Amino acid sequence: MKTVQMMVAEADAEIPRISPDEAKTLLGRPDVLFLDVREPGEVAASGKVPGALAVPRGLVEFRADPTSPLHDAAFDRAKTVVTYCASGGRSALVGKSLKEMGYGTVRNLGGFKGWIDAGGEVEKG
Repeated sequence: MKTVQMMVAEADAEIPRISPDEAKTLLGRPDVLFLDVREPGEVAASGKVPGALAVPRGLVEFRADPTSPLHDAAFDRAKTVVTYCASGGRSALVGKSLKEMGYGTVRNLGGFKGWIDAGGEVEKG
C-alpha cells in the first residue's frame, strides 16, 4: 500500500525541480507551458504565473489527452511543461502523469509562494 507521501516522493524522483529563477528565464516562451494545478479558489485568491494555464489537479489528464473530449489545445507534447501548485505535491503528481502520457520535458516549479518570494510576476484576475 502506498501513502501520498510515497507517491509524491516517487514523482519527485522522476520529475526534476526547477528553481523560480530558472523558471523566470522560461516565462513568455512559445515552447513553454506553465501549468497551475491549484483549485480555482486558490488561483483567484493569489493570482498565477503570467500566461499560466490554470487546470485543477483532478482535470489535468483529461485536458492533456488529445483523444479526450475535454482536451485543451494549450497542451502540446512538444512544449516544456512547468507545473506548480501551493506546495509542490500536486504539481509533482501531475508532472509524473504528464510524463507517463508522453510529455517529454516536464519540470516542477513546486509552490507558488516560492515564485512570489523570488520576485516572480503575478497575473491577477
